[in-house]
Amino acid sequence: MNPSYSYGGFAADTADRTRTLFGQVMWYVAATAGVFALGAYLGRDLGHGTAFIAYIAAFACLIGMNFAVRRSAGLTTGLLLAFGVLLGLALSPTLTFYAAADPRVLWQAGGATALFIAGFGAAGYATRRDLSGLGRVCFWALLALIVFGIVLIFVHVPGGSLIYSILGLVIFAGLTMFDFQRLRRSKNMDSAPLIAASIFLDALNVFLFFLRIFSRSN
Repeated sequence: MNPSYSYGGFAADTADRTRTLFGQVMWYVAATAGVFALGAYLGRDLGHGTAFIAYIAAFACLIGMNFAVRRSAGLTTGLLLAFGVLLGLALSPTLTFYAAADPRVLWQAGGATALFIAGFGAAGYATRRDLSGLGRVCFWALLALIVFGIVLIFVHVPGGSLIYSILGLVIFAGLTMFDFQRLRRSKNMDSAPLIAASIFLDALNVFLFFLRIFSRSN
């Protein structure tokens, strides 16, 4: 067998697998966004206590996906969709508040999020530089940001909310690039729901940061 032909066939097979995985992940992200919107609509009259329970249940589904992915693709997909619905229920009071105060903020944040994810996602998908180090830095930076957010609850910092949001966008720019590079490099088709959950969370957090920023400007 011609070695060059074998190499070419392997490269073509890898490229086909990558395109298939990309399409599957994007379909999962779109489906999760759809059921998230459904959950947000159904939960528009929920109290904050019930929303908090839905939030905990959503992340229980996310943890369950990490165990289910090795056993059942159907169960993993089901948990991903349940995760989306429950997050929609959990954030419904927040989104209802913004919609009542100024509906334009939701559209502005949605448009900015689409451009943000498209830009940094494309950069991460296209780059040849290994971004695993960036992913680790952004993970620890995210933990530090959570601590900073807790501090802001108890301590007044001038411009603290804007600083928090801008830092969050910087961190999730790195995480978005890392997740899209992980999507390009992954060879395991079973990983599609987990990668989709990561990308959806990137987009959701970016959306919430833009909501804070645009609500201040309006």
